[in-house]
Amino acid sequence: MPATPLQPVVIWFGRVGDMILLTALLEILHRRYGRACHVIGAGSWPAQIYAAHSDVARVSALHRYTAWLFDRAFWRLVRLLRASPQNPVYVCEMDRRKLARIERVLRFAGIARERCLFITEQPGITATHWVDRLVAFAKLTPPAFDARDYPWPSPPPPCAPHLEVAPAARAKCDAWIDARGWRGRALILVQPGNRRTMRGKRLELSAEDDKVWPTARWAELLHRIHAHMPEAVIILCGAPRETLLLGWIADATRLAAVASAELPLPELFALCASAHSMISVDTGPAHAAAALGLPLVVLFGANTQAEWLPRSPSGSAVIGLGGPPSSHRLDEISVDRVFDAWCSLPLVESSPPAPVKAQAARASPP
Repeated sequence: MPATPLQPVVIWFGRVGDMILLTALLEILHRRYGRACHVIGAGSWPAQIYAAHSDVARVSALHRYTAWLFDRAFWRLVRLLRASPQNPVYVCEMDRRKLARIERVLRFAGIARERCLFITEQPGITATHWVDRLVAFAKLTPPAFDARDYPWPSPPPPCAPHLEVAPAARAKCDAWIDARGWRGRALILVQPGNRRTMRGKRLELSAEDDKVWPTARWAELLHRIHAHMPEAVIILCGAPRETLLLGWIADATRLAAVASAELPLPELFALCASAHSMISVDTGPAHAAAALGLPLVVLFGANTQAEWLPRSPSGSAVIGLGGPPSSHRLDEISVDRVFDAWCSLPLVESSPPAPVKAQAARASPP
């Protein structure tokens, strides 16, 4: 145990994938300082992601599009930080406008600068992959503290993201699967959409989106998966706003074995924890799958695998396809490459489907 246990404050106004990657840092800080972290984010997903996470004691979230002066969550956070100004603060945000908002929170809360570290101010962090950057950041100690009092954990941490499934979410998935008679069948997850397909409350597909794979290719891929594992259920996953996209793919496929699941994050985590495998575009749910040990194939557009390929704490298979320098758009990736990569995942080729423990397929299961 450290000399004086402290609760690290970790700030990042990131998207779903960012906040999943952040769990690698949260575990290290929890073990270094002796107390689970206080995570400060923006939007609704931080509370959902960390609802059952043992490295997180508290989640605070500001409204993403409300001016700070009128955001009650801003003032609640300021009061909360004022009550415990002795804790170390790790700021992982990179965006300048969001950093200005964070600086304002810290200033109003009276947090001394020497208690804070900003990842943007650490020139020694040169790692390419985001997980490696966050791990390197977690090794640092704010000037107000003595690093000898808060050493590197022993035994060493896995330095990979990890998630934990809430019991309530797992139970809800169990009930949903049983109601449909799918217990014992392999569930193969497919995540075709990304955050760019959602604008406000509507679906928006653009030719400029490098993460869009043509509907006809998704349909062909699902037919080939079904022919390879006819006993499996193929579940198209997405946010409720992506219902239309999932419907297009299901209609083009016309297979009874294809279902849709527009689920909140806790139920998605329960689904990933018990599924057979996943095929996903480069987006947040792919990081969730890897963090929960689900073998998966990830399709990349303009983002590089060197920076964003999901990582698994258990060593489960993660196969990346595309991305610079070989390609810059998903539509440059063939169905053959995706299917062959999926077939090469452990257990896909020859093993029978394992019993399913917990799944979900609707935002509001019965």
